[in-house]
Formats: sequence, structure tokens, C-alpha cells
Amino acid sequence: MTIAFACVLFMGLLPYVAAGIAKKGFEGYDNGQPRTWLAKQTGFRARANAAQANLFESLPLFFAAVIIASLMQAPQARLDLLALGFVISRIAYLICYVGNWPTMRSIVWLCGIACVVAIFFQI
Repeated sequence: MTIAFACVLFMGLLPYVAAGIAKKGFEGYDNGQPRTWLAKQTGFRARANAAQANLFESLPLFFAAVIIASLMQAPQARLDLLALGFVISRIAYLICYVGNWPTMRSIVWLCGIACVVAIFFQI
């Protein structure tokens, strides 16, 4: 498995980490209506849930970029480096979102998108 493919697997699982943060401690958690419960949350729980949604939203473009670049035999070392850059930026994004640092969150979000665009330019 290449590093880029490992990044695809990792990114597929990262939104569930955000979900776990949102449900941390399960205080008053309603497993019968989890979305209703999450919609009522505030603070770090609400931010972690929003981060979860955004992490899921970013997956299709990243997955497509890595798969297409691999199929087109883009230089593996660059593809691996850019995929790692995306993963690092998305981890930082989650931390910034939960930590309520909106400006830094936007900066690391932009870095992640730049990595994905750069992967397409490797083709």
C-alpha cells in the first residue's frame, strides 16, 4: 500500500473521530435520535459535529485526486507528500474547529485544498 492510499484510508476514518468528540461522554445522548441530540448541542460538541460534516464533504475530491493521479502514474513521491500534507491539514482543521480558532481553521482548510489541487497538477 502506498502512503497516498494509506492517507485515503485514514481520511475515510477521520470523520468518525470528530463524531466521537461530538459525542464525548455521551452525556444525555439519545441513540434513538442521534441527529436530533447533536442538533441541540453547543460549544465543542457542536463544532466537532460541524467538523465531521466538513471532513466528509472533503473526501470525494481528495479520493478522486489520489485515484486519478495513481492511474495516470503521477510521481509517487510527490503524490505521497501531497496526500500527507492534506491529512496533516485536515487533522489541524479538526483541532482548530473544536478549539474554536476560526481564522487558523480557514488557513489550514485552504492548505488542504491546495494539496488536493496540487495533486491534480501532478497528472
